[in-house]
Amino acid sequence: MNLARPLQALPHDRLGRPLRDLRLSVIDACNFRCGYCMPADRIPDDHGLDSAARLDFDQIETLVRGFATLGMHKLRLTGGEPLLRRHLPELVARLARIPGIDDLALTTNGSLLAAQARALRQAGLHRITVSLDALDPQAFRAMSGGRGEVGAVLAGIAAAEAAGFGALKINCVVRRGANEDQVLPLLERFRGSGHVVRFIEYMDVGTCNGWRQDQVVASAELRDRIAARWPLRPLQSRYRGEVAERYAFADGGGEVGFVSSVSAPFCGDCHRARVSADGRLYTCLFAGEGHDLKPALAQGAAALASRVSGLWARRGDRYSEIRGNPQAPRKHIEMYLIGG
Repeated sequence: MNLARPLQALPHDRLGRPLRDLRLSVIDACNFRCGYCMPADRIPDDHGLDSAARLDFDQIETLVRGFATLGMHKLRLTGGEPLLRRHLPELVARLARIPGIDDLALTTNGSLLAAQARALRQAGLHRITVSLDALDPQAFRAMSGGRGEVGAVLAGIAAAEAAGFGALKINCVVRRGANEDQVLPLLERFRGSGHVVRFIEYMDVGTCNGWRQDQVVASAELRDRIAARWPLRPLQSRYRGEVAERYAFADGGGEVGFVSSVSAPFCGDCHRARVSADGRLYTCLFAGEGHDLKPALAQGAAALASRVSGLWARRGDRYSEIRGNPQAPRKHIEMYLIGG
């Protein structure tokens, strides 16, 4: 059945924003316990490892086909840690064949990537983003909640390179007093490699990460610190709604990105929807409530698309722009349930 819709039928939310990107969690378990996402003292080690509520591959494929008819063309698989999902390359192969998906990506902590990079590439995955909050082994272990070894992540990056993946995105969440001293070493390591390091402001996602404004290192501060070592020049966005501000090293050493949700919100161009591993739609990273898509999903891609279209048309989220407003919602979905 051809589910394609005419352009005028594609949904826009109350602020005129279309639906272009989907962040799809395939599992809510993780082998790390990063303090800004899934702190070890709040989330048990066995969380999400045996979830009967998780969407199966047939449901995920139907869901993505439905979203694709609404104009979604960028699909990113997230978690938790998506490489914990069994037979993930099989799912990637199914999703890569869906018409309209021209950008199929994965975000991972990289610790399990070495064993799976080639299979993911052969399955049709286009791009990989690796979270890497420190190069120093002790700092990395602390940032990962005592669970991670930086060597395994670096081996995963090397395996992705060997498998034929091009420029990786290397994401680093910077938290004052924890890993801000790792900014320059990360750039020193990856400058000239073709990979792009992106520094992300520590955000108040969820309710269990103990977020405090004074632990945020603003992108402007980092940019000035980096430019004092390696002069930078701004780059144009490649498309409307691009999350990171891009800068090139003046000496030709590549580029660096800054994601500034706290200090410079970009809600006005947010085209992203998020679906949790159990099939709930969240229209904002900071949403408090989700919408169960399973009943519509059981009726097929067309019914799913109709349900999502109606929900998207009612969307008015812009939390980052109103964060300081007393009326801003204080209950947020946890990051590990819907990815970053």
